Amino acid sequence: MFERFTHDARRVVTRSCAHSERTGDRTVTEEHLLLALLDQQGTRTAFAFAALGVTDRRASVEDALRTARRRGGLSPADVRALAGLGIDVDEVVAGAEAAHGRGALDPGVSGRFRAARRRWTHQPFSPGAKATLEKSLRIAVGRGDRAIGGEHVLLALTAGPGVVAEVLADHGATYASLERVMFARPDGPGPGPGDGGGGTAAADGPG
Repeated sequence: MFERFTHDARRVVTRSCAHSERTGDRTVTEEHLLLALLDQQGTRTAFAFAALGVTDRRASVEDALRTARRRGGLSPADVRALAGLGIDVDEVVAGAEAAHGRGALDPGVSGRFRAARRRWTHQPFSPGAKATLEKSLRIAVGRGDRAIGGEHVLLALTAGPGVVAEVLADHGATYASLERVMFARPDGPGPGPGDGGGGTAAADGPG
């Protein structure tokens, strides 16, 4: 699959590993893929983020991701559902952190062994991150595109439920809006110059 990645998509993968190492996480996650995409300049994804106002709100995006991590990876929808059952997630988090330290429920960090973590070049990808990269291939194939670019990885991140997709949606970047900005042509939807290939995926993401 990786031989089909464009240069910018490979940089996304490399940068995601670096983000994982920087934060001391044990695996590369969907969050790290998003942060790597946000780092890009002069790409289709960078244009989409700027057009939808995500670039100017990056600090808010990162804050929302950190909040989700402190909540044990629960998405905003999960938190609302638990609140409906009378469970105050923030109260649970506060209790855990009071007993075990800040980030006690963060699924990506093992503070005790942080100093002994692997170098980023050997960081394994989480099941969710692997699924995202596999989904990016399916999206590219579904569009008739010859290569997998950062734009396909970004669409894959928003194609299903999860923390990253919800955080992006809360900041105005859904599968439909991203696809519209990244692939629109004056004469109708379709890939931009140099991308080759066909039709668009469904507005709400691939089935």
